[in-house]
Amino acid sequence: MAHLVVTAMPFAGHVRPMTAVAAALIARGHRVSAYTGAKYADAFTDIGCQAVTWSAARDFDDQRVAEAFPGAGQPGYRGMLANLRDLFIGTAPGQVADLEALHRRDRFDAIVGDAMAVGSGLAAEVLNKPWVAVSVVPLAVPSRDLPPPGMGLLPATSWAGRLRDTVLRAAVPRIIAPLDTALRAVRDELDLGPGLPFDEALLSPQLTLATGCASLEFPRSDMPESVRFVGALVPAGPPIAPTPPWAETLALEPRPVVLVTQGTLDVDPHELLLPSLEALGALEVRVVGTTAGARVDATVPQNARLVDVLPFEAVLPHTAVVVTNGGWGGVLASLAHGVPLVVAGGTLDKPDVAARVGYSGAGIDLRTGRPRPARIAEAVREVLRRPRYRERAAAIADELAALGGADRAAELVDELLAAR
Repeated sequence: MAHLVVTAMPFAGHVRPMTAVAAALIARGHRVSAYTGAKYADAFTDIGCQAVTWSAARDFDDQRVAEAFPGAGQPGYRGMLANLRDLFIGTAPGQVADLEALHRRDRFDAIVGDAMAVGSGLAAEVLNKPWVAVSVVPLAVPSRDLPPPGMGLLPATSWAGRLRDTVLRAAVPRIIAPLDTALRAVRDELDLGPGLPFDEALLSPQLTLATGCASLEFPRSDMPESVRFVGALVPAGPPIAPTPPWAETLALEPRPVVLVTQGTLDVDPHELLLPSLEALGALEVRVVGTTAGARVDATVPQNARLVDVLPFEAVLPHTAVVVTNGGWGGVLASLAHGVPLVVAGGTLDKPDVAARVGYSGAGIDLRTGRPRPARIAEAVREVLRRPRYRERAAAIADELAALGGADRAAELVDELLAAR
């Protein structure tokens, strides 16, 4: 069988789904080397991969990104631009150098890469290897039918909305010009041609595996032919934390269980966790909140319990509503269990995630990353009161399951390799 390299940006939300792909490829008989940051090497060695860590590429701790890339810590558009330019594109030459060095030591046959690991596609191009991109975040492909990605906007339904989208699409090249310039500079450094604009270059024209499903994607007539939805990628290896003994009692809880999470990246509790505790403390619900280690200087309501890290699989079967800031992995995990959501997406791709959830009918988009407690309480009551949210979440759960997840992803990789 083949020797494949699986790459993952060293963020928890990128590494965990890529472990699912790596494990499925190993199960099909392939030898897999995993290329990621040192912090997450064990996530791959635990499932039988050889781990190769960032060396020429500047490694970093995803909990302290601003220490390595100061611009990425800025809020708003400027911070997002710096994040993409300095971190994702800026580390690409080092990623290519590391992958070239690996190939000299231990020749591999193809790269199955986190789509946001920009060096994956570039290294495949330099080495003339097949490249499979895995989109572990929502698809951000520009479309003539939609508003530009990244704005959290819904598809237009009126002439005024279509005019808005036309104007916004025309402005995109100017907005992302710094990213295109940075990517062209990297390609020049590697003696490659000019290539595609940044917003199109992250997807492989050979095969792109998209997490999610059609019901969580806005309808478009120009979806790239290389894109295949594979549903949810359930992480392989040991759980991120032991299942707490009290989780078993949730099955007997007479009140609806509400899970509140801000994921592992944006963990300031003042954004969503504390407003949610205030909002839900007076409701007849049981609240479970995750802090990701952030310090919470507030009185926790009697109906709530806070933990640093929690394996969602232990609580989602008993959960009625998830309140989240829109991390794609957590949203997919919730929907895979048929649990509807209340989403407060404020940064990076999270407004787009929130918009997708609202559009799908499986939850409510609060349209802000810092919602007021009253708005959270209102949304949770609405989701609990209206069966249609859980019904849509259940339908999406069936759709995600039917797509096959990591097993189907590995099968598609094999089909590509066989065709070549």
